[in-house]
Amino acid sequence: MAMNLGVLDQPVYGISQRDKESQLGKALWELTDHHRRSCVPYDRLCNRLSVGKGGPIDMLPWLPVRLFKEHDLRSIPDDAVFRVLTSSGTTGASVSRIALDVDAASMHSSLLARTLGQVLGPQRLPMLVIDSKSVTRGKSFSARGAGVLGMMNFGRKYAFALDDDLAFDGEAVRKFLRQFGTKPFLIFGFTFMAWEYLRQAGELGDVDLSNGVLIHSGGWKKMQEQAVDATVFRSELASRFGLRQIYNFYGMVEQIGTIYLESPEGDGSLCCPSFADIIIRDPVTFEPVPDGTVGLIQTVSLSPRSYPGHSLLTEDLGVIVGRDDNAWMGKRFIVKGRLPRAEARGCSDTFASRS
Repeated sequence: MAMNLGVLDQPVYGISQRDKESQLGKALWELTDHHRRSCVPYDRLCNRLSVGKGGPIDMLPWLPVRLFKEHDLRSIPDDAVFRVLTSSGTTGASVSRIALDVDAASMHSSLLARTLGQVLGPQRLPMLVIDSKSVTRGKSFSARGAGVLGMMNFGRKYAFALDDDLAFDGEAVRKFLRQFGTKPFLIFGFTFMAWEYLRQAGELGDVDLSNGVLIHSGGWKKMQEQAVDATVFRSELASRFGLRQIYNFYGMVEQIGTIYLESPEGDGSLCCPSFADIIIRDPVTFEPVPDGTVGLIQTVSLSPRSYPGHSLLTEDLGVIVGRDDNAWMGKRFIVKGRLPRAEARGCSDTFASRS
């Protein structure tokens, strides 16, 4: 389908919330029409819900994110499938299967590059991956593997901190830091794994990570069990290794290509890019709630074009804490946790449950 480039031409964090809602809303309704024409089950659901043809963003039809664990929803023919991504979950739990064609995969990479470019700059940096190379192998990828592969597009001269048995590879880390540690470099890992294994780098002696930029996500449930919050996470890595450029992000395989990056203010809030947004809904009535009220997070994004995942109701609780009041424009929000009894789905939570 032809792209509506209005919002995609805007700076990632340089458009006001009011202007964004007008442009993004129009593009999202066009995307809804595309998926209705291309995915029969989705169109059937929209008909049952008497979905209209336009309106504010909060009137967009949404799908429960869990639906992708139960149904194979695609807006492309089977012979156009280029890659299938799967979500993480607890052992024995069902997983989402997200089908991408070549154009969708390319768009997701482009949107991710634009977002991460805000903190990494235009050049590909030497990259230390806090994971095993084994997660990148095969034709079908878990969310963890897809995350590593996606981030590798922004790095070069890769080194993996874990061996194929998921044991810390001190020699690989030592060699990487000898070669690249005196200039800017990228570190990527899911939050629990970054916490667990970066601290083991202290066993190598006097380790300096002050030139590193750490991008991490997921696994806060496991971290909270150890009484480690974002403040402790940051202060520990800064005091032990001089690592101060640390950015958490929020995202999911069901809306691949879209991430909500941590604010540069270091306050722990997450920022909505120009091509995506969130709505907070009451967990009982599903009506939108005012800013400052905790509710279910609905994510909307222009990235899902090969499957109808552009408007999803997650099982995460969050709260909007600001609009256009930061170095980056748009909404800022904080994730507060999961709905009670919601299935654990974080990539590094899953890793931890298998170790």
